[in-house]
Amino acid sequence: MNLLSETDGETAVSAAVSFISGAVAGKNVQNIVFPESFSEPRGVFVTLTENGDLRGCIGYPYPVLPLKAALKDAAYQAALADPRFYPVQEEELPFLDIEVTVLSLPEKLTVPANLRPSVIEIGKHGLIAESHGMHGLLLPQVASDWGWDPAEFLDQTCIKAGLPKNEWQKDSCTISVFEGQIFRGVHPWQ
Repeated sequence: MNLLSETDGETAVSAAVSFISGAVAGKNVQNIVFPESFSEPRGVFVTLTENGDLRGCIGYPYPVLPLKAALKDAAYQAALADPRFYPVQEEELPFLDIEVTVLSLPEKLTVPANLRPSVIEIGKHGLIAESHGMHGLLLPQVASDWGWDPAEFLDQTCIKAGLPKNEWQKDSCTISVFEGQIFRGVHPWQ
């Protein structure tokens, strides 16, 4: 995985904060100057939390857009269009924390289904489960945050996809792993 520098990570968080602030206020954000590394296509997720509870999380698992474009869209979507939550309101911003997770390219696991837990590293890998036209993704930090072992992480990723929790035990279910570089902003709107 081509890692971003800490300075690039600070830029990513600052840009996401600007995009979200503008979106909830209905204002256009001034052009942000990004480092060259943000022109490279990358997967990225923007996660918003309030007092540790999820408030919005949207992103791109695959590198289909330059990082700066994917980041902008993910930030807007996490704040205003996550179907699990009502849109973020301007008065909520001071209470929100933000994470920007830049992803490596997902790779399909090629081990037999029963060996999948043995190759998943908690805290390192994120998961994508795909079966029967449905798919779900959980970022690497989710398993660590919840104290899950690899089997529970696989179960929960399948549930996120709308599948039975043990669907990962079938060879017909595709499981992909990826890594994420996480950059955080604690109450960055204050």
